Amino acid sequence: MAKIVLYDFKTAKEVWFDELKDVYLKKIKPYAQFEIVHLKTIHADRDQVELKIKHEEKTLLDKITSDDFIFLFDVKGKALTSFQFSEALSKAQQSGKKRIVLIVGGAYGVSEKVKSKAHMCLTLGGMTMNHLVAEAVILEQLYRAYTIMNRIPYHNE
Repeated sequence: MAKIVLYDFKTAKEVWFDELKDVYLKKIKPYAQFEIVHLKTIHADRDQVELKIKHEEKTLLDKITSDDFIFLFDVKGKALTSFQFSEALSKAQQSGKKRIVLIVGGAYGVSEKVKSKAHMCLTLGGMTMNHLVAEAVILEQLYRAYTIMNRIPYHNE
């Protein structure tokens, strides 16, 4: 069973997200060991973007290893269908890597150094969304990917 970790820099707490997260953690549990790890960021003014990105870079690079298969979610990433994401996730599980790491960058994105570590850089769409909404989409797509892999009637295509 694959070990999957989602790293984010969550700054908001919303009851609706916690409820949604719990629902999807239960749905994903039969298919993968999955956890969400909220990393700490620093408060920085808009004129200190580079400082914030550098801090988040160090935090992420301290967490990931060469034994990780990394999916980075970025607005400039590649758009995949749910079926294509399922195939990519399946290949990641068969890659021999110990973990699959999903990264949602901070409010200003991630550094080029973090981007260079990613095996796949994906977008959830051309619109910018807050981290909780992005994570809700990722959780649903992760569950959908497993239903596609296991031929469970959920995805209609």
